[in-house]
Amino acid sequence: QVQLVESGGGLVQAGGSLRLSCAASGSIFSINVMGWHRQAPGKQRELVAAITSGGNTSYADSVKGRFTISRDNAKNTVYLQMNSLKPEDTAIYYCNYVSVGTTDWGQGTRVTVSS
Repeated sequence: QVQLVESGGGLVQAGGSLRLSCAASGSIFSINVMGWHRQAPGKQRELVAAITSGGNTSYADSVKGRFTISRDNAKNTVYLQMNSLKPEDTAIYYCNYVSVGTTDWGQGTRVTVSS
């Protein structure tokens, strides 16, 4: 099992930036995918961005060009740099880890973007 701890959420005005971090610990397999998902009130959880252990990335269309996912494999940490934030980005952001036979989730960090 992998434990995930997110940090970096908060309140920001529209157009501002935040950087989320997710530190992983436990039984980490070298080949994995880590990602950020979000869930807004009354909506389903959706994938925001993901990155493989080899550095390949993917993004939801709604955040392309504004968000950047990155990782530091030596620190087992994944980051989400969020720029040009919009009120519709308001949600709880969850980090997850996927590897052979396992999917683990963090507790989430709240992001609120005011207009």
